Amino acid sequence: MDLDSLLQVLIPSWEAVAILFVFFFYLAIAGSVLPGRIIPGVILSDRTRLHYRCNGLLSLLLLVALLGIGVKMNYISPTAISDRGLELLSATFWFSVLATFLLCIAGYSSSSQSSSLKPRATGNFIHDWWFGIQLNPHFLGIDLKFFFVRAGMMGWLLINLSVLARSVLNATLSQSMILYQTFCAIYVIDYFVHEEYMTSTWDIIAERLGFMLVFGDLVWIPFTFSIQGWWLLTNRAELTTGATIANCLVFLIGYLVFRGSNKQKHMFKKNSKALIWGKPPKVVGGKLLASGYWGIARHCNYLGDLLLALSFSLPCGISSPIPYFYPMYLLILLIWRERRDEARCAEKYKDIWAEDKESEGLKEDKDLLAFRELKLRKEGIPLPGKERPCFLEQA
Repeated sequence: MDLDSLLQVLIPSWEAVAILFVFFFYLAIAGSVLPGRIIPGVILSDRTRLHYRCNGLLSLLLLVALLGIGVKMNYISPTAISDRGLELLSATFWFSVLATFLLCIAGYSSSSQSSSLKPRATGNFIHDWWFGIQLNPHFLGIDLKFFFVRAGMMGWLLINLSVLARSVLNATLSQSMILYQTFCAIYVIDYFVHEEYMTSTWDIIAERLGFMLVFGDLVWIPFTFSIQGWWLLTNRAELTTGATIANCLVFLIGYLVFRGSNKQKHMFKKNSKALIWGKPPKVVGGKLLASGYWGIARHCNYLGDLLLALSFSLPCGISSPIPYFYPMYLLILLIWRERRDEARCAEKYKDIWAEDKESEGLKEDKDLLAFRELKLRKEGIPLPGKERPCFLEQA
């Protein structure tokens, strides 16, 4: 990296700051005035609940339309973002740092006792800055946590569209770029179609808003999830027909598992009697869903997420590990999250969680026994009479 590139990373340009400011200003106005469903959030510890205006899809479509008109009338360059990638990365990073310092100051000075704004400070400034002090801070009536994750997802799509425009102008548009752009566009649009599901995720209901979340939403999502597109601008990957079909299948299976499992979780949280795959849900201890995808494994949504991440990288071929940064990072993150979720659920649900693990173990034992019996039948070996494990009699 030369000195100019280093300075671009460390010192944002005024053009990048202006682009970021206009983007945030648009999201603030559009999110407040455009029509959308008002979705109640989960009930907090003080029995209150926040309400979210889910108009992200309309905000996104209007923004893309306005940008398209601006490009058509030569008011805006379609490559304004892709030509200033490092500058925008720098501007967004420093905004995240500044915003979270201000959130820390606001948290320390807050005397609110509500679940959303009650300060949860440890006295260690670095810890409080990183993990946050308040659960759901607001600014001018805007829920900042919901605002930042919306900005990150839209920013990812805008970066991709600008990279696509640069590829077209450079006459380097390839099948790989089209596949990558298509998969990502479907994913982002689908996210906003089901934006209300975000209101029941752990990040929204339990994580305090600090640098970890703000950086993750504003910097990590748009600038690392788009690495494949940047890579394809200067590299070419030749895909066979079979590889293309396989890539599409990976995306489709990942999408079905990811969207299906998250939808079941959200429906269950809203109505514990909602049908899962057309049947009444199986519930452990009255709290834990054990039907549908969640009856197959505890984290099918993680599997779907990993398959989707892989499908975004497969269009780049296998000549370089760089496009696979996202799925590799996500694998490490989800393994850590799975361990964290296990510990938190064991602490929160106690006996219910132990019962769920025990029932899951019994299910695995039954499946193993059924497989062994099938193998014995195929080999013509008589099945043992009463020498069955006692768990079958107890089930």
